[in-house]
Amino acid sequence: MPAGRADLADTATFLALARQRSFRRAGRELGVSASAVSHALKAMEARLGVRLLNRTSRSVTLSAAGEELFAALDGPVSAIGSAYDSLNRYRVMGEIMGRIRLNVLEHASTLLIAPVLPIFAERHPGVEVDVRVTNDMLDVVAAGADAGIRYGGTVPEDMVAQCLSADLRWVVVAAPAYLNRYGVPAHPEDLRAHRCIRVRLGDDRLYHWEFERGGDRVEIDVPGPVTIDNTQFGLTLAAAGGGCAYLPEACVAPAVAQGALQIILSDWAPSGPGFHVYYPSRRQLPIGLRLLIDLIREVAPLGTRS
Repeated sequence: MPAGRADLADTATFLALARQRSFRRAGRELGVSASAVSHALKAMEARLGVRLLNRTSRSVTLSAAGEELFAALDGPVSAIGSAYDSLNRYRVMGEIMGRIRLNVLEHASTLLIAPVLPIFAERHPGVEVDVRVTNDMLDVVAAGADAGIRYGGTVPEDMVAQCLSADLRWVVVAAPAYLNRYGVPAHPEDLRAHRCIRVRLGDDRLYHWEFERGGDRVEIDVPGPVTIDNTQFGLTLAAAGGGCAYLPEACVAPAVAQGALQIILSDWAPSGPGFHVYYPSRRQLPIGLRLLIDLIREVAPLGTRS
């Protein structure tokens, strides 16, 4: 039996809810109110005679029937969207239309995306870029994103990944006033006697600072009275004399150039994998995302992999 308009509308509502697990976020994706989404779902469940979602005051989860329906619909509907998106290649390049949803690490947002987006907006004014900045290790598909950007080595194995930058050098910095008062560490182990600004990772683990010199490698669970998950906060705190911070060199370069921070243990600074964009292999890459990836590689804010 052919699907009617109501069925197609219901499918869009259900898929948005299944991806977002929130009536408010699903409504935002669909351009309607959360109450409209709720009413549409209730009508759909009544018509089908099955419960698709389990809802409480705190969470929205899929029922067994909802899981089965989502698994059956998500691939075909994504393929339909990709088919329409592929028609963009028949447009004049300056007239490309669409929307890109990205899930991006904080460092990638400031070091990689921010320098490129103004140029992208000039070249492709019809493409809307929706960037969610988070250090949480989210599933980009479940979050409703087209792609994510993470450090190489942290990309899920079932995703297609493309390198977007050169490797990154990680350094320890502190304010000159702090170093004058507490001394300059000569070896990573000396940090155990210092105030360090600890870092909480997206999976809620505390990061152990890593160092490398020649063939020697050291990993330190640094002490410190403050734990953060935000780079700007860490930079501001370190510049104010709050302790030693561990960050990509590109993040601290402006403050170092201004004399607000000083790099220490530079001969122990390791290099780690650069940023990678990743996306589901079963989906055709939206043309707007392809253009953004090409532009990042063209501008190369962090250099390119040799």
